[in-house]
Amino acid sequence: MTPPGSTGAPRSVPWRVHGVLARSRANGPGLRFTVWSQGCSLGCPGCFNPETHRPEGPVRTAGELAAAALAAAGDIEGVTLTGGEPLEQPAAVAAFCAEVTARGGLGVVGLTGFTREEIEADPGRLAAVADADMVVAGRYNPRLHLGAGLRGSANKMYWARTGRYRAADFEDVPETEMVIAPDGGLVVTGMRAATAMAARAAEGLR
Repeated sequence: MTPPGSTGAPRSVPWRVHGVLARSRANGPGLRFTVWSQGCSLGCPGCFNPETHRPEGPVRTAGELAAAALAAAGDIEGVTLTGGEPLEQPAAVAAFCAEVTARGGLGVVGLTGFTREEIEADPGRLAAVADADMVVAGRYNPRLHLGAGLRGSANKMYWARTGRYRAADFEDVPETEMVIAPDGGLVVTGMRAATAMAARAAEGLR
């Protein structure tokens, strides 16, 4: 069955992507293949990742990224989708998740600014999380800043869709990590890095 919003050719579905980290420990339980989507229209005040908001960016395909994740399947626990806003490109997310779960048995964690109610009310978004094991859902609220367990603020909720992950599994996720990228650049990720960026973003709001 073709997921709502899909083109019917899952492996060729285009996906605007801000960045990919093939092996990360700061984006969910265990070692994870992490994809940052490009584009977000939610406009949460104080968002720590504003460079991912514009809708223009490099385009890859769900199949290309799934193949890259599956190539590492023997070494990683799963994949994490973040952004930007992954659920603003639901067909790509649905196709990617279906591929990595069916062919690699990889766990899926999704971070989104949409609430559970907003996801369940939209067929495309709901299809995008159909293969997700855990969704961290809700708008970022700087007044409730938390910066732990992949929750930027305390209002964001864990939505466990299977029994693979529990909220407790996110307590020991490292707060930050530094990774040397293939091009020699330094990638800094994790909630501590996000907190620093959120502080800079908040300064810009004053």
